[in-house]
Amino acid sequence: MPDPKAVNSMFARIAGRYDLANHLLSGGVDHWWRQRLVRVVHDAHPGAILDLATGSGDVAFALADGLPPEARITGMDFCQPMLDEAVKKRTGSTRWKGIEFRQGDGMALPLPDQAFDAVTISFGLRNMADRHKSLGEMRRVLRPGGRLFVLEFSQPHFWFRPFYYAYLKLVLPIIAGVVTGDRTAYEYLGGSIESFPGREAMRSEILRAGFKTVHATPLTFGIVALHEAVN
Repeated sequence: MPDPKAVNSMFARIAGRYDLANHLLSGGVDHWWRQRLVRVVHDAHPGAILDLATGSGDVAFALADGLPPEARITGMDFCQPMLDEAVKKRTGSTRWKGIEFRQGDGMALPLPDQAFDAVTISFGLRNMADRHKSLGEMRRVLRPGGRLFVLEFSQPHFWFRPFYYAYLKLVLPIIAGVVTGDRTAYEYLGGSIESFPGREAMRSEILRAGFKTVHATPLTFGIVALHEAVN
């Protein structure tokens, strides 16, 4: 499992160029992934939403744009430099001024029980040192009947795996190194993607954390999966 101090330090180093690297490395598909997430969250009609591992805030901002204005959104991350980037983006925006950004550890959320109707986490679960503990915390802060939405890298369809793994190992670190100046960080991220559970294994992990039902949707040849779970 990832070392929390090392992960925090890594994200602090790349915070200023993180968004640009994401857009380039995904070919812009990351925007479509976020919109898919926003649509399913919208259909759940939540009033209070926690966006965990919010990073520089892209998912929180997309939720604010796609949900009714009365929806209350809290973005939480354990890396303060990433949150600083989110606050910079929020400054001067009337659409996003209601989003609250807070620092917090995903394995010990500084939040009361049953405080949210929905929890989202996008590309952050694989960086948790203890996924089971983190999923348990997400369930704790969800109200009965609340929903968890996990947008995360997964294992691609069999025929696409050789091309995808070659990209992760050979191409991604080079491009990211040029963009962020930190090739080592993206070598770690590429390795974390390759070793992350596939859809069914992730579904089982979420069920073991106590959620009642879990539905998984593969996206982009299966390299990403959107899991929706009911508390």
